[in-house]
Amino acid sequence: MKSKLHCVTVTEANLRYMGSITIDEDLMDAANLIAGEKVQVLDNNNGERFETYIIKGERGSGCICLNGAAARRVQVGDTIIIISYALMDFEEAKTFQPTVVFPKEGNAL
Repeated sequence: MKSKLHCVTVTEANLRYMGSITIDEDLMDAANLIAGEKVQVLDNNNGERFETYIIKGERGSGCICLNGAAARRVQVGDTIIIISYALMDFEEAKTFQPTVVFPKEGNAL
């Protein structure tokens, strides 16, 4: 695990977008996530697990929006965990410290 946004709230689900997850840029920065990065999304409300990629959302908006097909796997208001992973050599992995962010209500930092 490289980065984790733990227990953020889905604010939108946009079926008509081409795919991805839109994340508030402040949350991305705090969790060391980048646009285009592959992430795993875990829905605490319904048990869904799926992968997608990140696009930047409006800074300070608290936006967590699932787009395209992923919009069918969540409901607005669901609590999700967003995880990214990284490859590294064995010795580096022994000392690597992932970035874990626990946002407050409204996806605030």
